[in-house]
Amino acid sequence: MTDSRISRLSHGNLEQRLRLWSGLVLAVYVIPHTLNHTLGLISIEAMDSLRWITSSLAGTVLGGIVLYGAFLLHFGLALAALYRRAHLRMPAWEAAQLILGLLIWPLLIGHAVGTRTGEDILGAQMTYELVVANYWLDENRLWAVTKQSLLVLVVWGHLVFGLHFWLRLKPWYQRLIPVLYPLAVLIPILSVLGFLRAGLSVLDAAAEPGWAERVFNAARTTPPEARALVGQIEVGLLVLFYGAVAAVLAARVVRRLYRNRHGTFRMRMPGGQTVTAPRGQTILEAVRAAGLSHASVCGGRGRCTTCRVRVGTGGDDLPPPNEIEARALTRISAPPNVRLACQVRPQKDVVIVPLLPPTASVRDANRRGGVDGAEQNVVVLFADLRGSTRLGEQKFPYDVLFVLNQFFEELSAALQETNGHYAQFQGDGVMALYGLETGLRTGVRQALEGATQMLSRLDDLNRRLEGELNAPLRMGIGIHAGEAIVGTMGPPTSPNFSAIGDNVNIAARLESQTKPLDCALVVSADAVENGGLDFSSVPRHEVTVPGRTQPIAVYAVSDPATIRLPDAG
Repeated sequence: MTDSRISRLSHGNLEQRLRLWSGLVLAVYVIPHTLNHTLGLISIEAMDSLRWITSSLAGTVLGGIVLYGAFLLHFGLALAALYRRAHLRMPAWEAAQLILGLLIWPLLIGHAVGTRTGEDILGAQMTYELVVANYWLDENRLWAVTKQSLLVLVVWGHLVFGLHFWLRLKPWYQRLIPVLYPLAVLIPILSVLGFLRAGLSVLDAAAEPGWAERVFNAARTTPPEARALVGQIEVGLLVLFYGAVAAVLAARVVRRLYRNRHGTFRMRMPGGQTVTAPRGQTILEAVRAAGLSHASVCGGRGRCTTCRVRVGTGGDDLPPPNEIEARALTRISAPPNVRLACQVRPQKDVVIVPLLPPTASVRDANRRGGVDGAEQNVVVLFADLRGSTRLGEQKFPYDVLFVLNQFFEELSAALQETNGHYAQFQGDGVMALYGLETGLRTGVRQALEGATQMLSRLDDLNRRLEGELNAPLRMGIGIHAGEAIVGTMGPPTSPNFSAIGDNVNIAARLESQTKPLDCALVVSADAVENGGLDFSSVPRHEVTVPGRTQPIAVYAVSDPATIRLPDAG
């Protein structure tokens, strides 16, 4: 891996950590500050009694550097993330968090400049009485009070969104939601009510003689030049904010024009859908830009794996997983052809299959499920009990269950002895996989040995149940070999290791051919060839199976025990 590649990996991980830690620093200040506002429901004196908590965080030189540095860093990283977005289509919660974050600066500047410079430039002690009075005695009182109330709600909303979507992937957090949710709603409401109650107290106190002179004394004795400087600082910071946002939006337009001129990639999805996107976009961004839904619980930050896709053609041309993606994929033991849509940026055409539905939730975030496998050559064996319907008509349900349990017990023992993997239970039959670790040559031979043992064990079972059955049990077996998707699949609550694909369907169809061919076992010519076997003495047929237009060459084996197999191990 090149030094530049390592640098990019470290950069992505570092940026996430800086955004998280800067946000946590701000949360340490915002939460107690918001809680302190609720004391306004009691009195302004109660608010001032705990003002030392926030003053100790922001009132010192070091505290101020940490707090305002974290704010600027968090805002700068947000602008960088906004620039990198390939489009502005996003889930509602992401849009809400982004909008709330952008509203904070213009709402906060006046308050932050007023309280910070009030002490440093005007020389006033910024008690809650003075701060609340500045809003409630302002000539534009309605706007001043409304703006401050909005600031509380906006900051708290942005904070709660950020904490929720950081913590919601943690199991313990889910258990605390019934407690945290009411608090998250109640605290900002009480905070605003506390501010309003404190304001009404100020209006009452302002009517008292000498009150205004006492509260505003420091500000009134400040030179006009100093007061003008405070206003200039506020205007300058607002200009900086709007200029930064405008620059980012302009840079996005320039980047889009550049990308459109320097190439695109096409992405083929299930159902024949094709998405064309400029190089530099992630798979998730490209899908959403096309107006399609795609799962992404964490919002595309690589904190979960719900956006994962299985990559087909073009997978070898994708860049290797970065540090964030590799860590997430390792957590779920994903095969090499599974990637995170939020992290991969294709440069060439690619074929993908989403592995989770767009409605995937937090419960699916790191859980295996859906179709999660890799292409692999495998031998598929289908075995099915014939006449099970007639058996059900002749016997009580529990008697049928007794017979079937013994039948499946014998099949399971045969699979275990011949290195077969039980994959699916289907009514009165089973699907088994061979060659998962040994390859096709050995897998085919082991599958034929497994079929031989199944039929032999069935004969033994018929002898044991001779007095219980009106007619001996019979079974049909089909064997085929070829490429399939092999891996963990099925419902997220009960996934199993199995296989899907056209070659799996063929094996199932071959089992049904045992009836018209009047034999116990049908083996495809492909399987025989892959096994390196000589079936010249076995009857060969051309059969047509549902779903295939071309006939398939097969061998009809009446008694597998008569076939001389080389060592299957």
